[in-house]
Amino acid sequence: MTGPTNTASTADRPQSYSSPLQTPRPHLGHAVASEWTKLISVRSTVWTLGSLVLLVVGVGVLAVSETRSSDYQQVPLTAPALFGLLVGQIPVMVLGVLTITSEYGTGMIRTTLTAAPDRARVLTAKYLVFAGAAFAAVTGSVTTVGLASAILRGGAGAGAHGSGEWAHALAGCVYVTLLGVLALAIGAMLRHSAGAIAVMLGLVTLPPVIGGMLSMWETLAPLGSVVLRYNAPVALMGLFGLPNADTGNSPDSVTQVLLILLVTGAAVAGSYAVVGRRDV
Repeated sequence: MTGPTNTASTADRPQSYSSPLQTPRPHLGHAVASEWTKLISVRSTVWTLGSLVLLVVGVGVLAVSETRSSDYQQVPLTAPALFGLLVGQIPVMVLGVLTITSEYGTGMIRTTLTAAPDRARVLTAKYLVFAGAAFAAVTGSVTTVGLASAILRGGAGAGAHGSGEWAHALAGCVYVTLLGVLALAIGAMLRHSAGAIAVMLGLVTLPPVIGGMLSMWETLAPLGSVVLRYNAPVALMGLFGLPNADTGNSPDSVTQVLLILLVTGAAVAGSYAVVGRRDV
């Protein structure tokens, strides 16, 4: 004789929950949106990019006010933007570092990587968002100064370089943006704000000093000459159409851009390797 069954019928069993909301598969766009929200939500973005704009536009317009139309027969109309950009590149690098090291400092990186376990996607989103914001700020500032000089000092003979000067200025904006991307990569590998910023300041400010010291010794003079020709300040001077005071001419702009692309690419590749392998 079969005893009574204690199992509930199929009709009485609770059904599995199904959310009425769509749950799309996470992709790079979601990570980009998240990183954009982070970037515009912190005060460091306002302070760094704000100081960049103030330096480039403020110093640039002041330089334009002290020039004449005849001064632009030999230099491009965008040249005054260089004076502020030589200092303004520092806030770009600082923001690049803080874009990732601030999360390590607060521990927020654990939440980020828990919500988005694909570390390569998170890092790619950071690079894309930072590079876009930095490039827009740098290009907008340089364009403002260039237009100011064109309006106020665009007399006969001014802007002798033609449309090429704007292309070179755009390359200069790309160069500064790549410095910021390099700073982000170094920050990702070091995970320490002060250390990464110190490394970037050393990479930008020390080569001219080291090159000058090496040039004092006859055997090391060729190496010193190379260091003096290929560094960030000299590269920006060449891209903005100003001669190198140490060598008497402007180094090849294409070579300067290719060099920063090579260095930045190697650092970015290293950041992917390091972030993907270590614990947070």
